[in-house]
Amino acid sequence: MNIYNALIKSSLLYGSEIWRLTENNKRRVEATEMDALRRSSRISRKERIKNVTIRQQTGLEETIVKEIEQNQLTWYGHVQRMAEGRLLKIALKWMPKQKRARRRPKKTWMESIRKVMNERNLNEGQCEDRKQWSLGVGQRRKEFCNRYYIYIWPVWETNISTSNKCKLKLKYA
Repeated sequence: MNIYNALIKSSLLYGSEIWRLTENNKRRVEATEMDALRRSSRISRKERIKNVTIRQQTGLEETIVKEIEQNQLTWYGHVQRMAEGRLLKIALKWMPKQKRARRRPKKTWMESIRKVMNERNLNEGQCEDRKQWSLGVGQRRKEFCNRYYIYIWPVWETNISTSNKCKLKLKYA
């Protein structure tokens, strides 16, 4: 896994903070990640082993797309905490006056960030508090509470239409 983290993951995540993630891009990145995992595990596609099984064998829980979304939210929070006169913050808030030309992307980077924020129940005002923002983003989803770790992760329930719930799991430190 050290080789995967050092070579494959770092190459796939390079500059991912500013990507506009479309469904096509997500599929390609996930396919590249799974190809690297299969090759490092020496498992051929001909063996017809599911991706979930390979993830469990390698010890990976989340896909690389989730990590890209975390990086994007981290970058967004960083830019939002900057002073108002900074060029990055001005560029982030800039909206063109004319209509988009034909064949231009229908969805902007900011719209995809808002979608990810909505999935994680975050709003734009929360990024001012760095600790609260990093907990919401999911980078540091551990809260230390005396001698216990409290792990928080979203769970999709089938009887509730796409509402994001959280479960708590306690582990003794």
